[in-house]
Amino acid sequence: MIDFNKFTKYSKPGPRYTSYPTALEFDEKFDTNALLAEFDKQDKKRPLSLYFHLPFCRSACYFCGCNVVFTSKDDKKERYIQYIEKELKILASHLDTSREVIQMHFGGGTPTFFTPEQLNHVITLIKETFSNFAKDAEISCEIDPRFFTPEHMQVLKKSGFNRISFGVQDFDPKVQEAVHRIQPYDVTKAAIDLARSNGIESVNVDLIYGLPYQTFDTFKKTLQMARSLDADRFAVFNYAHVPWLKKTMRKIDETTLPHPSVKLEILKYTIDYFTSEGYKMVGMDHFAKPEDELFKAIEKGELHRNFQGYTTKGGADLIGVGLTSIGEGKDYYVQNYKDMKSYEAAIDEGRLPVERGIKLTEDDIIRNAVIMELMSNFKLNIPKVEKEFGIIFKEYFSDALASLKEFEDADIVTITDKEIKASPTGEMLIRNISMAFDAYMLPTDENKKRFSKTI
Repeated sequence: MIDFNKFTKYSKPGPRYTSYPTALEFDEKFDTNALLAEFDKQDKKRPLSLYFHLPFCRSACYFCGCNVVFTSKDDKKERYIQYIEKELKILASHLDTSREVIQMHFGGGTPTFFTPEQLNHVITLIKETFSNFAKDAEISCEIDPRFFTPEHMQVLKKSGFNRISFGVQDFDPKVQEAVHRIQPYDVTKAAIDLARSNGIESVNVDLIYGLPYQTFDTFKKTLQMARSLDADRFAVFNYAHVPWLKKTMRKIDETTLPHPSVKLEILKYTIDYFTSEGYKMVGMDHFAKPEDELFKAIEKGELHRNFQGYTTKGGADLIGVGLTSIGEGKDYYVQNYKDMKSYEAAIDEGRLPVERGIKLTEDDIIRNAVIMELMSNFKLNIPKVEKEFGIIFKEYFSDALASLKEFEDADIVTITDKEIKASPTGEMLIRNISMAFDAYMLPTDENKKRFSKTI
């Protein structure tokens, strides 16, 4: 039996590493002109990945860390679509939109909070701008089962969507009430059944551990109920409590949040449970059926991590469209304005709505490769890194290896000349292990208002 209490000392603020450097390092020096300079150097042979942020929700879910606009007014959504159209036109004047699109994702907010007609309008605008979609393109949408109708499904089906992710978080009524998201099991099952009956072969379900009033026993029941939905993938996220960033999180009573030792116990059980049910762990928070392409990608060493989570579609330039969307190239990250007025003003001026970003240094690129490999596969091939970047690993990362000594002594990680590999316990602490290679990390006390805790 693992003594989870002894590992709670590792519960400290740290990034989730959907990027490296993290978004906190982006600044306004990387502006619209900087992005256009990158577009001028674009490799037209590199495919595109498209992300569209549809930010509207009817009401707040208190756990949510997304950039959301709460409204019940339809005209706000109509206005947003008009600006999406304008942004796409500006984008098309600078970017070769004939490049092959291998991935497209709708995130939110709640994309299906838009009416089916509005959603169809957005998709039509996209297809008019980007006409070269690969036959095997991954086209996905995040969905709140409470806002999903047969009419929505028909629009998605007609438009070639082949992957749907359903937000659940937790099935316990007390937890749902505490996070202001009442979503009975039957509502979720009906939504998944609707997707399946319309030929959607890849279904993901999102769960969150660490929410108020969750216990080991209540989450165990949630896992059993979620498993009965027979999703192809499950994403089980650690709740990121950042009330200094998200005002709605201040409505959560912090005394009701489970202790880090309980969260570790929940995570360990979750891993064991899904493994016993035939799923394979993918990265730090995903589980997939063995026939799923995510698991196949791990076996081939082709799993990648970006702002959309784990993906098999690497080697593409990510183009973010809409409020707060993030884009990514070979050596840069860029983010649109988070404020609607600023976003609209930029577009009205005829420029892309870039608020900030970062141009990666050579050191950033090397550390990015190391951290993303650890986050994806829980291990690192040292000779491969040395060959790719022309470095002597032990010399280049001497400080990181020294800081990992305590993890090595605790059997959390194994380090040889050939490999760094996390133990089963280390897999649960992979964010902590990866932090050793992060050149931007400040002392923990300075990081308290920067990141959520790793456990």
